Amino acid sequence: MAIRNIVTKGDDVLRKICRTQMKFDDKLAMVLDDMRETMYKAEGVGLAAPQVGLLRRFCIIDVGDGLIELINPVIMETSGSQIGPEGCLSIPGESAEVERPMYVKVRAQDRFGNNIVVEGTELKARALCHEIDHLDGILYIDKVKR
Repeated sequence: MAIRNIVTKGDDVLRKICRTQMKFDDKLAMVLDDMRETMYKAEGVGLAAPQVGLLRRFCIIDVGDGLIELINPVIMETSGSQIGPEGCLSIPGESAEVERPMYVKVRAQDRFGNNIVVEGTELKARALCHEIDHLDGILYIDKVKR
């Protein structure tokens, strides 16, 4: 495993739409492992592939209840609303109030290509939405409550 460089605001890769991840192989596993190590070292709760310079649809999240790997995630359902502070490893030292759903249900694949469903509320819902936004070139600063 290796620590990867985290891309920061201003890099075009953060504003691009990611391609579907088609191969579930050792290379994907290695990148996911590197991303995990990178996220934990940076003390984040999520990291998306574009944040390490890859235009692929996968991300990882750990809000304190274990690592979740999401390959090709799609938000299937949301409900409720919450407004709270949000930051990003790609925008170091900044945070702002962002409105997100209180509940989110996501369909994705795991590192082996198996279909999974992940549900989350509160911080987990916020993290799921935040990381999936990265896969569509959206940053939290685009959603700041004025």
